[in-house]
Amino acid sequence: MKRSIKTTYIPLVILLSFIGCKNTPEEEPTRPNILFISIDDLRPCLGVYGDSTVISPNIDQLAAECMTFRQTFSQVAVCAPSRASLMTGLRPDSTRVWHLGDKFREINPNSVTMPQYFAKHGYYTVNLGKIFHNYMPDSVSWDEPDLRPSRYLRPDWLKRDGETFYISEEVNRSQAIKRDSLLKLRPERYADGWNTGPAWEAADVHDTMYYDGAQTELAKKTLSRLAEMDQPFFMGLGYFRPHLPFAVPKKYWDLYDPAGIPVAVNPNVPEGAPGFTMNSMYELRGYDGFHHIGHPQTEYQINPDTARILKHGFYASVSYVDALLGNLINHMKELGIYENTIIILWGDHGWKLGDHNSWGKMTNYNIDLQVPMIIRYPNQENRGAQTFELTELIDMFPSLCEIAGVDVPDYMQGTSFVPLIEDPNRPWKEAAFSQFHRRPKVSADGNRYMGYSINTKEYHYIEWYTWDAETGTKGEFEDAELYDRLNDPQERVNIVGQTSHKQVVEELSRKLAAGWQEAQPVVSNQ
Repeated sequence: MKRSIKTTYIPLVILLSFIGCKNTPEEEPTRPNILFISIDDLRPCLGVYGDSTVISPNIDQLAAECMTFRQTFSQVAVCAPSRASLMTGLRPDSTRVWHLGDKFREINPNSVTMPQYFAKHGYYTVNLGKIFHNYMPDSVSWDEPDLRPSRYLRPDWLKRDGETFYISEEVNRSQAIKRDSLLKLRPERYADGWNTGPAWEAADVHDTMYYDGAQTELAKKTLSRLAEMDQPFFMGLGYFRPHLPFAVPKKYWDLYDPAGIPVAVNPNVPEGAPGFTMNSMYELRGYDGFHHIGHPQTEYQINPDTARILKHGFYASVSYVDALLGNLINHMKELGIYENTIIILWGDHGWKLGDHNSWGKMTNYNIDLQVPMIIRYPNQENRGAQTFELTELIDMFPSLCEIAGVDVPDYMQGTSFVPLIEDPNRPWKEAAFSQFHRRPKVSADGNRYMGYSINTKEYHYIEWYTWDAETGTKGEFEDAELYDRLNDPQERVNIVGQTSHKQVVEELSRKLAAGWQEAQPVVSNQ
């Protein structure tokens, strides 16, 4: 007999720990700490994921002790919706967080987030950096909700993002002038109006002079303090790089020969793609020297030399965060907390580096949907293994509960991947589900759509509908896309109209309509 997998599955190692210990009423089983590491805009641009250009020795070494998930998908390829989904265990149509401006706590005041839930089960919760969306630390979720390095605690910087800081005094003066002008036009702005400046910087400074480096030092001090507590901790640590601007110490730029950085192998919008499928690149357009760039679905292309600098900056930013993580992990080992800590590292969505004639995220293409996810925990089986089975970021909430020995909430819309860690080659999810809200101001045709995506191992299928923003409901079917993941992994040609794929389209359309519930893995009822 087969059945859908239950989220209350308890791994053997945890069962044995309960059987082997007789606790008095006052005692609780010792639970592992949790270090929950977000790396903003990180696509699977790591050595462990097969990228031969990037220099990421520390994450690769961590992965040698972890399970590495090679086919993990974000639910939305933009920060706020992706993070709202994975932090609540609910999919975007349930959170109703569909784009950057949507705030989950205003939409769903009674939402219980991952750190809230772990706090109810005895965890002390601490947040540094970007776990929710930027300056929305969600104080309800944490015992210590928004720790920042001391030099960034100025009153006029409290709504400023860690990604917006530069070393250059000239740039800093320019930012302040432009911010004053912008806030006069509209006082409520993204990053409080500070997100202006060049798209890259390579100052010859110590790692701690940039925000992520300073934050890492604070994280180390915080871990030293938490290690002395008599309860487990849940630390959310959100790195801002490699988000734009690519502003990191010069030594990380110097790791790379610019001539050796490959250009995108899929530089064109997919052949046969709908006219509204791409984002306008407005994120990059906000930086100095890029105000003029055109929409990817026009004839416009970024200068090849500029494109290479941008890609160089992304790689340098990844190497910077990699070095910081190596420093942090060494500190955990010195404190003696490394072995009893669940470490999970993930990217919130991918990022195009010239792929599909674009820079940034915000599409339903897999270059934006696929993300890294690796995990290490006490008594873990199959250290250093990899799985190519389909997983989703929304799976993290129930999985961490199971590993920590905490009851899994019955409303989770993801699936614990613990059985997959125990057997990385077992059949798992039939499909992964994502979506993207294409707003009129960034759509090539000026209209509004919602695109629903389903990935199987063989195909990627997308359906586009008109969208009513006031009611949050889809309207008429507009168009579809189908990509052959085995023969066209770069998604160069939309084959949805080919007669030979008619049955595939019909079946994937049915599965997409049926939703995630029918794509869950099955296990033997033993």
